[in-house]
Amino acid sequence: MPRTLVLRACAAVTGSLALTVSLTACGGSSTAGPAESGETEKVVTVYSADGLKGEKGDGWYDRVFADFTKKTGIEVKYVEGGSGEMVQRAVREKTNTQADVLITLPPFIQQADGKGLLQPYVPRGADKVNGADKSTDGKWTSVVNNYFGFVYNKKELAEAPRTWEELLDARYKDKLQYSTPGVAGDGTAVLIKSMHDFGGKEPAMEYLKKLQANNVGPSSSTSKLAPKTDKGELLVANGDVQMNFAQSKSMPNLGIWFPAKEGGRPTTFALPYAAGLVAKAPHSENGRKLLDHLLGEEAQRLVSEVGGGFPARSDVKPTDANAVELTRLMTGVEIFEPDWADIDKNLTDYVDAWKSATGS
Repeated sequence: MPRTLVLRACAAVTGSLALTVSLTACGGSSTAGPAESGETEKVVTVYSADGLKGEKGDGWYDRVFADFTKKTGIEVKYVEGGSGEMVQRAVREKTNTQADVLITLPPFIQQADGKGLLQPYVPRGADKVNGADKSTDGKWTSVVNNYFGFVYNKKELAEAPRTWEELLDARYKDKLQYSTPGVAGDGTAVLIKSMHDFGGKEPAMEYLKKLQANNVGPSSSTSKLAPKTDKGELLVANGDVQMNFAQSKSMPNLGIWFPAKEGGRPTTFALPYAAGLVAKAPHSENGRKLLDHLLGEEAQRLVSEVGGGFPARSDVKPTDANAVELTRLMTGVEIFEPDWADIDKNLTDYVDAWKSATGS
């Protein structure tokens, strides 16, 4: 699955992702084919990375799934976990496929494609998704745009830390935690950002080895870290803008920030929720209908207002209070584009290097 991707920096967020996969236009002309033989069950099963479903039933998934069921009569069965965890579950079930739609973060959506887990389908509305935000072969399309970030406890810390180097201070011992690279998408993002900010694998691993002295330990799911940070069990943790922004509405002590290398600017990169139709899905037709719904204008308008994220469709430009606050949050943050082809190819090596450096 060769892709030419370029590391480059942007000065501001324009609402589009920084994934750099070039795409031949799909034009949104694809339509759902006839229902698979024997497919009469009114159900669709979604395997997803966590972050879009509200803990109190008030998340973007909660709203759009309910709207979908009301519109179509199709019940949504939902399973969530870490980004890599969902892919591995789908791999184990390849001989007895359970999921219809897979939604996960890079580089795991590319990994899913490489493992033959996805079948081509271009949802209606995908022609309005920027070419960098969907695959060239029609296997996946971003449905919610998002960015990597960190959180801190605003009650315990007068202001957010500024740099990676500050996190080495003894005040963060056993008060800092990040999710596990290779298992969680946001945990893998820690590797990607540190390798970018420190200028390569070796200096990044040297830093993460030092940081391990303050790290609480592994976590398979990033979403569990924000509540700990809000309560003061942690002072700092990793996360992503969409998930943490949504969580901050019920977690008053949660603040979002972006580490910089000492002497540099704060940086981040795009971590979209990318969706694909699972190969040999038991309810493929229902999966197509759900993907169409997720990229529909109505669902996309709710991404910021309800979900705290960024619409995947470039023609949907929200002006709600959340959208305004998100724009302010991202102002002045440098956006870089990871080389996803390199990461997809060498992820195991990078994770192994991290395990060796940190003793994990």
